[in-house]
Amino acid sequence: MLKKRLLVIEDDTDIADMLHAYFDTQGYEIFNALSGEEGVGMARAKSPNLILLDVMLPDMDGFDVCKALRTTPLTKFIPIIFLTQRDRRADKVAGLELGADDYITKPFDVDELRLRVQGSLRRASREALTDTRTGLPTIAVIREIEATLATRTDWTRLDVEINGFRAFRDYYGFVAGDEVIAFIGLTLAECIAAVGTPDDFAGMVAEDRYTVVTYGDGDALLNRIMTQLQNGLPAFYSFMEREQGYLILNSGTSTEERVGLMRAVIHKSTAQSASATA
Repeated sequence: MLKKRLLVIEDDTDIADMLHAYFDTQGYEIFNALSGEEGVGMARAKSPNLILLDVMLPDMDGFDVCKALRTTPLTKFIPIIFLTQRDRRADKVAGLELGADDYITKPFDVDELRLRVQGSLRRASREALTDTRTGLPTIAVIREIEATLATRTDWTRLDVEINGFRAFRDYYGFVAGDEVIAFIGLTLAECIAAVGTPDDFAGMVAEDRYTVVTYGDGDALLNRIMTQLQNGLPAFYSFMEREQGYLILNSGTSTEERVGLMRAVIHKSTAQSASATA
């Protein structure tokens, strides 16, 4: 079963360590950031399912961190829960107005926090704005992003297809398939964080199709994504299948079929090519 990913942006190491230890025992994968700037970067690179955000950070106000996350396409829909010693109503209202999903004051009961985390994750899942396996926005959000492309002339779009994924899932099962999907989502987020811009976006169209929009060097991003996917996808197969280079489906039957291993195919388009064919 895939672990939900939590990002804790908290400069108090005692609290951060406590949250890390507690949520680890609850089956979550935890990432820690000690500053706002580090937290924003980690949110882009790790595609967490939820962010626990301290208001008082050493480099920037937690409200500013929330604003940065809510105005960046890749992190815009990640649920955020504020953790703070400020218990004034005005502070709570300010946090919620910025798009936070919840607001809990310190000291807090960790079991109550766990329930609030679960509630925020359930709400995000019901609204279907992000895929729970990848943390990436889904088709409804992609359409919103597509509508904004007509207003800019500096974008490159990369449509990523994973050939052979459905055969892999049929052969290994849905749990293994979900692990591949999570790997693809994390790869796209990490590549954007490494060579993209803060305005770049990645979304999930289907289990074997993804889209990336960049306002930076499209070729550099394409090459990095392709390299990481082609290096990582073979690891999901057994040694024997990697060596032979294919799966055997329905072995020993009249419908026996050899299917190649998963590979990424990336189709690139630009604002200029789109306008030329319009």
